[in-house]
Amino acid sequence: MKTIVRTDVQLKNILYMTDFSPAADAAAPYAAELAKRYGAKLHSLHVRPPVINPTTPPETWKGLEEAAEIVAERNKRDLLQRFAGVQTEVLIADGDFWNNVEVATEHRKIDMIVMGTRGRSGIGKLLLGSIAEEVFRKASCPVLTVGPHAPAQPKQDGEFTRILFATDFSPESEAAAEYAISLAQECQANLIMMHVIAEPKAGDLVGPTELAASYEQRLRNLVSPEAERWCVPDYLVASGKPAEMILEVATKQKVDLIVLGVRKPSGVPGAATHLPIATAHRVVSQAPCPVLTVRN
Repeated sequence: MKTIVRTDVQLKNILYMTDFSPAADAAAPYAAELAKRYGAKLHSLHVRPPVINPTTPPETWKGLEEAAEIVAERNKRDLLQRFAGVQTEVLIADGDFWNNVEVATEHRKIDMIVMGTRGRSGIGKLLLGSIAEEVFRKASCPVLTVGPHAPAQPKQDGEFTRILFATDFSPESEAAAEYAISLAQECQANLIMMHVIAEPKAGDLVGPTELAASYEQRLRNLVSPEAERWCVPDYLVASGKPAEMILEVATKQKVDLIVLGVRKPSGVPGAATHLPIATAHRVVSQAPCPVLTVRN
């Protein structure tokens, strides 16, 4: 993994995704504050379920379509009112969910997606598994996910004061490291750079102290001398299960942003994280703060 030199984070277009649920509503203040901080245009996207389906009697189509348009206009007004003071475009779309997200991201040149999640897990993780996780696993831009344990209101102007970046030194983490370091500089935030190693096993040639020192040096090597002039991170090497350790540190250190890298989607949902299977899923759903996931 290469040494990271600071690159400015520029957010010109932010995509806020909503289904008008409480989970989506919780992410709205974060989208608004980020848009204000960076002077970005906010694009609010709602992909509504089909108004007409194969079992719908034809004689009801017109009435259902008219009712759907009335609801859409009301939703537009509500969103424009919610984001008063922010340049906002409201998009109401029909059809395939991911296709609409992909089209909006490309056509509006989206720099970051902001969305909420109920943070379900196990059999009941349908929202995260089928929607939020699909977005942060596939999106071509970073995704800020606001889970159920994040504060109800972000800090004014979307400022982050303590940022936790967790890495396994994979190439996929490089882009995430750039965002973590740049955001730390932008917000004058304290940055914690973290790596989680497996518990040492009997017979390992390298002792836990030597192994931790080696990984700490690798963390230090990520930050260029130039970057160290304006960002002096704390370095942390922990042993255990990655998700548990990340969440523990985030809680104890009162972190207000976690940054993770994610790989291209492959296999089952939850298997595409830069750490062991389902790590990103668990962190996103249980984090005490928003989580920024960045693909390479």
